[in-house]
Amino acid sequence: MTPLVLIPGMMCDARLWGDLPALLARRMVIHAPCTEGESIEAIARVLLAQAPARFALAGLSMGGIVAMEILRQAPDRVERLALLDTNPFAESETIRARRQPQIDRALSGELASVMRDEMKPHYLAPGPRNAAVLDLCLDMALGLGPEIFARQSRALRERPDQTDTLSRFTGPALVLMGLHDRLCPLERHEAMHRMMPQSRLVIIEGAGHLPTLEQPEPTFAAIKTWLEA
Repeated sequence: MTPLVLIPGMMCDARLWGDLPALLARRMVIHAPCTEGESIEAIARVLLAQAPARFALAGLSMGGIVAMEILRQAPDRVERLALLDTNPFAESETIRARRQPQIDRALSGELASVMRDEMKPHYLAPGPRNAAVLDLCLDMALGLGPEIFARQSRALRERPDQTDTLSRFTGPALVLMGLHDRLCPLERHEAMHRMMPQSRLVIIEGAGHLPTLEQPEPTFAAIKTWLEA
């Protein structure tokens, strides 16, 4: 059975994937954090050096961006691809302009404020899990710390466009998003689905940018279906 490599989003750790590894008990699951390397390309090289010879690959948000770069660098090693709440395009000028002020604040001791006030509250759909998810996100971010925040922010700011990468992939693919994701909206996921016409597009009701935490049951069901395709 092909191992599964899971790449979490920005300032997240393995807890982003909740109980998914337990639900896939018969399959080797490898957590691949985006904590080493100063660019998306470098992060992907580090993860590839640690990954099995061939694997299924799933990434959420920044994890999806790194997953696409892994696919670009080593297409023959990726058996199947799942992209969750992510973006195949280079950084927009609007978001690029916000990066350095956030980096400066984080490095000056305001990481918790940046995460709480500017980022995570805009990620989620309204719902009973919202407060607990925000608390977990903040705990994951503070555990990684401001230097990782700065490194990941710079990597995202300079990331390459992956349109051609996705268009060349012909393996089993899942494109999944939370319906209320404002960070990576529907049109981007529809674009990825068009780039990979063999992919399945799944939209999770009652979730925003983090469906693995907001609506784990339907999200994990979609991932299991993709793994078995």
